[in-house]
Amino acid sequence: MKFIDKLNSRVEHNGSLLCVGLDPDLIRLPVHVRESEAPYFMFNKAIIDATAELVCAYKPNSAFYEARGAAGIEELQLTCAYIQEKYPSIPIILDFKRGDIGNTNKQYARFAFEYLGVDAVTIQPWCGAEAVKAFLDYKDKGIIVLDRTSNPGAGELQDLSVGGQQLYLKVAENVRDNWNKNGNCLLVVAATYPKEMAKVRTLVGPDMVFLVPGIGTQGGDLAAVLAAGLNKKKTGLIINVTREIIFAGTGKNFAAAARDKALSLSAEINKQRGVT
Repeated sequence: MKFIDKLNSRVEHNGSLLCVGLDPDLIRLPVHVRESEAPYFMFNKAIIDATAELVCAYKPNSAFYEARGAAGIEELQLTCAYIQEKYPSIPIILDFKRGDIGNTNKQYARFAFEYLGVDAVTIQPWCGAEAVKAFLDYKDKGIIVLDRTSNPGAGELQDLSVGGQQLYLKVAENVRDNWNKNGNCLLVVAATYPKEMAKVRTLVGPDMVFLVPGIGTQGGDLAAVLAAGLNKKKTGLIINVTREIIFAGTGKNFAAAARDKALSLSAEINKQRGVT
């Protein structure tokens, strides 16, 4: 099944645009989890089981696992395998942000799509179409291109004028016109820049889906995001929230606390987009 079809099916089934980021941080895990043999997997498994009926996707960020070396990579693989086995209808987005020459991208793509078996990845656009082709050739996978990121310094490069157009708009236009031939491209457009999101939505049209970081801890305004980014079907956004959900609780009830927060956020998103 194509990523976009899998995503749309889960959005409809769960009535949710909420994506939960799975970015465990050892020092923030409950003590009883931190001291286990596979703390990241144990933590993720509990979060997943508590929130599966409330999400449209899960998004592990590779950096948190790579930082722990071989053990972390193993726990990333275990996490992906657990979702695929127990919740196969929920897509997995690997927050990867890779981008290199084509030969190197082929290896990144193999790791993500063949070893981990994820449904989508985030990538950097800066090496151009020739290099990105290594990802785009996986026609059933979602290729989510960094466009307008959530960090405060995003505008340093992304706002630069290129041919009279800001660079982030030039990237979005290029993805729309040249990279999306398989219909498998999405864009990362952050909640912290709703005015820019509105411009990107106008530029690329209603069908392209945005992965939206920045709600929650980073302070993005949900109402502004929905006004800027929703399409006429009141979809078209994957709203990712990580720390506010997964670290909602600190003790043995951490998974229940995560569920409560996810339930509250999903309900608020649906209320504001006029969906019950």
